Amino acid sequence: MIVCPNCVHQNPEGAINCEECYTELPCMINCPHCGTSILSNAVFCGSCGHSLQPATPELSTNNNLESESTESVNNIEPLSLDIEGENIVAVDPIASATVLPSNKTAKLMQVQTSTSVEIPNSLSVINIGKPNEILPPDIDVSGFPNSEIVSRVHARLIRENDEFFIEDLGSANGTYINHLPLQKGGHYPLKTGDQIALGKENKVTFIFQI
Repeated sequence: MIVCPNCVHQNPEGAINCEECYTELPCMINCPHCGTSILSNAVFCGSCGHSLQPATPELSTNNNLESESTESVNNIEPLSLDIEGENIVAVDPIASATVLPSNKTAKLMQVQTSTSVEIPNSLSVINIGKPNEILPPDIDVSGFPNSEIVSRVHARLIRENDEFFIEDLGSANGTYINHLPLQKGGHYPLKTGDQIALGKENKVTFIFQI
């Protein structure tokens, strides 16, 4: 079943246009892992979490020196130190390295008020909603017009290096990207100019900008 992003009419699987308002329907696919119907541009399945990104092929090289160097790095053992009878393991710094969030500046332009909201560079996960004691928002939309349709725990942005994704957290009125509804838990990529609607009828709308 495909829900029309314009009139919310429930259309049968395989439909291209809405039976009620003739709006073009989003392209859906089935998750190869659990079979759930999801948007074709989804990065992860919102039902089972299966990654829908193609596997990155491994690079091969004929350079013996480079191969030996790579092998020697992979074979580094953690350092074991004994300090006053206590065995302490020093973790290999190469294996334990983590990727820090990008310093790339991104913004949300609130359409109804023309207000620019800067996305914090210091956070890799940015929660969007209204004040609450469960998951306080990093971006509080309670001051915008029609904010009553936005859930207290509504959605979140995810920053991975130079890429941004959005996820609906089970909001009552849904999250929409370019008029297409998101499934709860799915990670959907964002690009400059994408329209993010918190709730139906585009009453609380933002334009994503980098």
